[in-house]
Amino acid sequence: MKYERQRQEMVRNQIEARGIKAPAVLAAFRSVPRHLFVSEALRDQAYGDYPLPIGEQQTISQPYIVAEMTQALDLAEDDRILEIGTGSGYQAAILAQIVYRVYTVERKRSLFLQARNLFDKLYYHNIVMKYADGTKGWQDESPFDGIIVTAGAPQIPDVLIDQLAEDGRLVVPVGNQHTQELIKISRDGQQIRQTRLGGCRFVKLVGEHGWKEA
Repeated sequence: MKYERQRQEMVRNQIEARGIKAPAVLAAFRSVPRHLFVSEALRDQAYGDYPLPIGEQQTISQPYIVAEMTQALDLAEDDRILEIGTGSGYQAAILAQIVYRVYTVERKRSLFLQARNLFDKLYYHNIVMKYADGTKGWQDESPFDGIIVTAGAPQIPDVLIDQLAEDGRLVVPVGNQHTQELIKISRDGQQIRQTRLGGCRFVKLVGEHGWKEA
């Protein structure tokens, strides 16, 4: 099948070749049908080395950046992970191949509905969705072993750090509205360690603890 071949080439040339080595992460990328997370008109580009538009001025991220953020979470099979910004649903689907449960929050209703329908179609039953302001996290389900933010924040939201488990990890792009730096927060009890993972570019994280609505 064409898409199967393109997916394997994507993993080999774009992800593994750039240093992503975690076996569970590579296996997830080999199995999730990325072409189903974009419009039919863009399916032939789905496995390219670039982001693609998904509507609502949002994008599905470049495969490598999804892989880098996923590996940075240091995932374990029994982890509970929170994703801020469901978007197309691709990042949540990748996580769902690796961890026990994924909680994901989306503020754009059309994207929320599209992703929910796709998760049902693909039988991703360990993904739990919420239509809300993701910058507030998901207090009722916290603490989380990991939190991933898939949009660029003006600063690291303290509310998300507060929802981490005592050994939790947070991966978030932080910067201005045009370019950001990928930051990993590692929590050890009350100790917080910050690691810089390099430059990136995401759409704005909009909400109470992010950028304000235009």
